[in-house]
Amino acid sequence: MTVDSTLDTVTLDVAVADLRAGQPTWAALPLAEKIALLDGLRPKILAEAESMVAEAARHKGLPLNSPWSAEDWAGVPWALLQGVRTLLLTLRRVEAGEPPIALSRTRTGVDGHTVVDVFPATLDDKLLLSGYSAQVWMQDGVSREQAVASAASMYRGKGYPHAGVSLVLGAGNVGSIAPLDVLHVLYAEGCVAIVKMNPVNDYLSPYFARIFSEFIDRGWLRFAHGGADVGGYLAQHPGVDAVHMTGSAATHDAIVWGTGAEAAERRAAGTPLLTKRITSELGGVSPLIVTPGPWTDADLQYQAEHIVSSKVNNAGHNCIATQVLVLPAEWDRSDELLDRIRAVLRSLPPRKAYYPGSEAKVARAVDSQDAEVFGDTCVLVPDLDPTGTESLLSDEVFAGAFGVVRLPGASAAEFLAHAVAFSNDVLPGTLGATLLVDPVTERNEPAVDRAIADLRFGTLGVNVWSGMGFLLGYVPWGAFPGDTLDTIGSGIGSVHNSFLLEGVEKSVVRMPFRPMHRAALKGHFHLSPKSPALVTNKTATLTMKRLCTYLATDKVTALPSIFASALRG
Repeated sequence: MTVDSTLDTVTLDVAVADLRAGQPTWAALPLAEKIALLDGLRPKILAEAESMVAEAARHKGLPLNSPWSAEDWAGVPWALLQGVRTLLLTLRRVEAGEPPIALSRTRTGVDGHTVVDVFPATLDDKLLLSGYSAQVWMQDGVSREQAVASAASMYRGKGYPHAGVSLVLGAGNVGSIAPLDVLHVLYAEGCVAIVKMNPVNDYLSPYFARIFSEFIDRGWLRFAHGGADVGGYLAQHPGVDAVHMTGSAATHDAIVWGTGAEAAERRAAGTPLLTKRITSELGGVSPLIVTPGPWTDADLQYQAEHIVSSKVNNAGHNCIATQVLVLPAEWDRSDELLDRIRAVLRSLPPRKAYYPGSEAKVARAVDSQDAEVFGDTCVLVPDLDPTGTESLLSDEVFAGAFGVVRLPGASAAEFLAHAVAFSNDVLPGTLGATLLVDPVTERNEPAVDRAIADLRFGTLGVNVWSGMGFLLGYVPWGAFPGDTLDTIGSGIGSVHNSFLLEGVEKSVVRMPFRPMHRAALKGHFHLSPKSPALVTNKTATLTMKRLCTYLATDKVTALPSIFASALRG
């Protein structure tokens, strides 16, 4: 590999040497001390939370009091605190001599796979996210007993699977990605880590350095800064044993195979440039499937707000953002739902796209299409040909453009069969998908369970945007198994996975179809009001602030204020 003469390789070499010297002390550190270090992150995260969110707003061109700020409260301090707390639960159970998850929390699914109920796991979970649930589906052949035995096996006699020095290539869109990946590398793999921050959100580095100060001081963590040259140098560094990256397939292939004609030759010969272990999360084209059923007018409005939120969150700069809305062509409410989506888009406060290259990606995605423009960041293409070659069906936009595909089916069962085949076989990538289905249809139509089983995505959200899987901590986050270095798709491996399960196939995350007041009228009882993840929630920022305070302090006196704020949303 050719090294840029301007690259400060000396500083990078020293950082890697420090980590190699520190790695044995991390691997040998008693579990009680690892737990104490992890728990010690919580007050540090809370101390930095307000400033981190303000800094993110400034770099994204948003005013400090912007209603969009709830996204960064959720995407940085909340996600990081949730990741810490869920991992603490597992490690404390192991320390107490208990299995991380009981056999009673497992069952056999409709397709014969072992299913592990991972959420809710605590009373806090039941109170704060009432009616939500999450299951991890294990790969074919993993029994219930094997699933339970595999949980946190590295702390139950098996040892760490990949102890060494790991390079974490951070993503530039969501601030919690890099530190959550660090936690996975440290606690799931037993590796120490050098993190190459993405230039887009490198402004968060000082905050992370203070949060992880003890890990840095003891030689277990280092931060590096710069562009692709720094990442490339570290990936090939002889002192680095493994790489984990979040980003694009193009970046992954440049690291693994190189670039230009030589890369094509290496790929053809099966001789990658990078020969060390690499895991990755790379996004894709994510569908949101609307199952026809007896929706009320209020259901249409609520789900329109939900659908829009799954697209415009973070100005569309999410690897899991909804890109293709799959509607039933023969449902008499599809057009009305689409009209309500348009109305929600028109009602949103202004914001700018901030990720480099966004405008060009949107222009390419909607080229020669009958596109509808909403504000500065969102474009809707209302009628895509499901058999066509449009860019929206083949390339991840990573910005504010999405399209609509209408598929046939006189019944929910017929439509779902078409929707599953389209999502699995036409759209590239397997990171995540979302399925909306009303309770009556789900209860009475066996095809719904069949669709949930058949959708090949790492995270499937049922009545909740699949991005919730990233935030929960308990569920593994990564592509559906099957990608290879040669055809990388949405990546290899997974992170988060706080119960540290092995042999995972996918996760299914659920949220109630209706908020509590309307659900109760239909005989479905839970305590969750309008989700703070919806862009139309009026108190989302305040609710997220108060929730972060509780997650960091465990003060039960904070609970009434959380509920009061959430109810006003």
